[in-house]
Amino acid sequence: MPNNPPPPPPSLLPPWAEEISTLYQSGASSQFLLYGNVNDRMLLPVKGGTRLGSLQEFLIEVLMSHFDVILSYDIGNGIRIEKGGDHVSEWPPYKRNNDLPREPGRAVDTLTHFFRYCANMGRMGERRLQVGCYIRAAHLAAPALQGAFHTELGALAMLVRDWAVDGLFVEHPLATFLIAENINDLNPLIVNNPRASRVRIPLPSPGELERGLKLIAPHYSVTLAGYAQRLEYPARQLAGASLGAVEALLKQREYRRERLEDGDLAVLKKELVENDANGLIEFIESHRTLEDLQGMAKVKAWLREDLKLWKQGNLEAVPKGYLLCGPVGTGKTFMVECLAGEAGVPIVRLKNFRDKWVGSSEGNLEKIFRLLHALGRCYVFIDEADQALGARSGGSGDSGVSGRLYSMMAEEMSRSENRGKIIWVLASSRPDLIEVDLKRPGRIDVRIPLFPTSDAREGFELLRALCRKRGVEIPQAAFETLKDEIPPMLTPAAAEALAVKAYRITHTSDLSGAKALKTALFGYQAPVAPEILMKQIRLAIDEATDAAFIPEYFTALAG
Repeated sequence: MPNNPPPPPPSLLPPWAEEISTLYQSGASSQFLLYGNVNDRMLLPVKGGTRLGSLQEFLIEVLMSHFDVILSYDIGNGIRIEKGGDHVSEWPPYKRNNDLPREPGRAVDTLTHFFRYCANMGRMGERRLQVGCYIRAAHLAAPALQGAFHTELGALAMLVRDWAVDGLFVEHPLATFLIAENINDLNPLIVNNPRASRVRIPLPSPGELERGLKLIAPHYSVTLAGYAQRLEYPARQLAGASLGAVEALLKQREYRRERLEDGDLAVLKKELVENDANGLIEFIESHRTLEDLQGMAKVKAWLREDLKLWKQGNLEAVPKGYLLCGPVGTGKTFMVECLAGEAGVPIVRLKNFRDKWVGSSEGNLEKIFRLLHALGRCYVFIDEADQALGARSGGSGDSGVSGRLYSMMAEEMSRSENRGKIIWVLASSRPDLIEVDLKRPGRIDVRIPLFPTSDAREGFELLRALCRKRGVEIPQAAFETLKDEIPPMLTPAAAEALAVKAYRITHTSDLSGAKALKTALFGYQAPVAPEILMKQIRLAIDEATDAAFIPEYFTALAG
């Protein structure tokens, strides 16, 4: 490959663009699969300073600013000449009909012929034109269709693959870019090409958000009036949102003449990130702490030690993940809220990311991972993990989707760079159904069992606390009259239902709190059959990583 005029100095390029520049200038790669935050606004280091623009503008004005010819393609607009029309007009087929096709198969074939023409002209001693081409929404032209083979689609994918493999193209100064939000949406013939480089474009860092805000701040003098000298603060608080989403928010608030305040930022970030995620995640707001947990002294002490290490920056000692296991209704979600509230970091709950369309589930998971990386420190909560995480072998009727999701989750959970940033919290009443590899140390380091109450006193204190929360006071002395009525092995969810019933009775009769609770307890039937409860208790005991987490009562009971 000849010496090509370089793009701007690396110090002005974001890391992903610097990676592309290095790979291309060194001759290591000429085809780049760009995925991730590809539809966002970006900082463009151009002559005279920096401005905001699209990824396509970044490619044209920054990375390929010295190229002789730049072409683009998408299935809506067809092939377009972005630069170097005079050179394209010399190409005989274009001279004859002055037309460039829109249909994917013909378009890729036309681009291939033009690249070959330029390379052959260079070999013959004519001017070696430096040619660049990018394909927007490349997954629409070359989609991934698992379980099926289409001759036309296969031919198209092979031609695109050849742009990075064919010796004629490799020796010529040709750079091609395939842009897709999710790498899994692209045809595997292209994705698995070892000569094509995958480059993930991340969501903007706090520093990039700050630089973006500085560029646009003059247009939002009312909304950003309180941040004239401290734009780093809203930038840091809004990390995880795209620059385009932040800009759209500022436009709306400036139009309404609304000033942005510190107290608004957490709520706005939640809205922005959830909107960017298209409903795949939600933030759980928590004002609880570990003090809100009843009992569980050993578990709370362990978690507080973990949090202390985390805040000290001693990340090597911080677990990468927790598994909360125990019978249905033992407060697994409640514990996550208490843990995150104590830590002072957001909880991100993964919602249903599975989709009926081929490749969509994998693409949804990719998008979720991008958001998690941009958030910085956070807890990621996956409820009913035995159902959500998939299985190594996959399902018999899901075209292998479960197996692919399992592989993606396993890879992401084991990344060493995530330690201390992303802490996984899985919850399940059937931990035996979660793949062993997902529960191993290095992915899930601490497995915490949760149990129902072990005796009448513990059940009474739980009921009393839940009634007090609703304004129903139960005196301590009432234990003697209630102890024979309190059911064994009471779960927090069942106790909650009893407390609600007692509250209702106090508002529909003249009974005192203690008598209302006694009435509520009369005729109580456990929501979970005893044999199922015991099975789930045994499973939780088997999973525990520390015997100190297991109350003696349950150790003896299970034995």
